[in-house]
Amino acid sequence: MSLSAVHGTLSSLKACQADIGTGMDIVTDVAMDLAETQDKDVNPGIKEMEAMILECAKLDREINYFVDVVQQVTAEVTTQQPEAMFSLSAKVKEQFTERIGRLSDAELQSHQKVVAFKDSISNSLNQANQVSAENMEELDEDIAVTQSQVNFTCPLTQVEMVNPMKNKKCNHHYDEAAILNLIKTRHGQKKKCRCPVVGCGNTDVKESDLITDQMLRRRIQSHKRQANRT
Repeated sequence: MSLSAVHGTLSSLKACQADIGTGMDIVTDVAMDLAETQDKDVNPGIKEMEAMILECAKLDREINYFVDVVQQVTAEVTTQQPEAMFSLSAKVKEQFTERIGRLSDAELQSHQKVVAFKDSISNSLNQANQVSAENMEELDEDIAVTQSQVNFTCPLTQVEMVNPMKNKKCNHHYDEAAILNLIKTRHGQKKKCRCPVVGCGNTDVKESDLITDQMLRRRIQSHKRQANRT
């Protein structure tokens, strides 16, 4: 196998990884719908979906490990004799197996989308427990008012967010693609990434500080549906 074919395979894996992330978001949305029904019988379903999220997180980590290992090994091979290509597969398998063996449950639990899943379900359950059938109509009106007051605009793109991410340090929100691109650009310039919200004192935004805000994403989607009806 040529190195160009290897790089092509890695690109396909990364595309697959993006699909996994989308699938995890969909599972989280469905689980939140179940949590909001206030039906105790759906709890096992939420547990099953949490297990699905963890499996996806494991697959996501494995793809990261595999891509890292392949890139490291191919980088080494390019500086060696052509015969080194013959041992490429064995080296990748050995190092990948070693990395997978170190993958812990704690690491999966700290996966960004696993944390987002748990936070979203917790928020949905708390909201459902506070709501009774008698005040459901009043809640809908409150939500409509709240949505009109909340700023859904990304401070970077100045357009409505699609996949809002919350900064755990300063609690500001940004659209996922925009903030990740800014962090990458700043790091490429050997600079820290300052929070783009005017007046914020957070001068070092890191990817590890960001968490997907599923609740806000659902509110944005609800806001869009209401706007389309009017």
